Amino acid sequence: LVVEANARSGSLITARLAGEQGREVFAVPGSPLEGRAEGTNQLLKQGATLVTSVNDILEALEPWHPRPTPEPLRPKEAASPSIMSDNLKDKILENLSLDPIAIDALALECQVAASEMQPALADLEIMGLISRHPGGLISKAP
Repeated sequence: LVVEANARSGSLITARLAGEQGREVFAVPGSPLEGRAEGTNQLLKQGATLVTSVNDILEALEPWHPRPTPEPLRPKEAASPSIMSDNLKDKILENLSLDPIAIDALALECQVAASEMQPALADLEIMGLISRHPGGLISKAP
């Protein structure tokens, strides 16, 4: 995945080599007026997969790595972590808006450690309910 690259970036060399080895190459588009997006836009012209969210990557890789079907847990094991996780997800969504916020600041608002939030944030991102932004910021998905 190439997020930013100048026209003569080492990232483009890596992406070219990956393509030559039959690996999937992903690129995030950028403004044609921005020099740091010149390389990613060039990759897109050359056939790289366009990425605007994590779902684009998951969909492209699914044929090679199908998502495993989780084995059912016994009710006693599933109840408490699931309830705690759902409560945390609800709390996260209540404290988020469309304006990006730092994960640490969100953790303070939710009164949990930032490290405890990561699994819930990953689930919410996969579900398309939150968006990640540069600089470790997150927001509700538009």
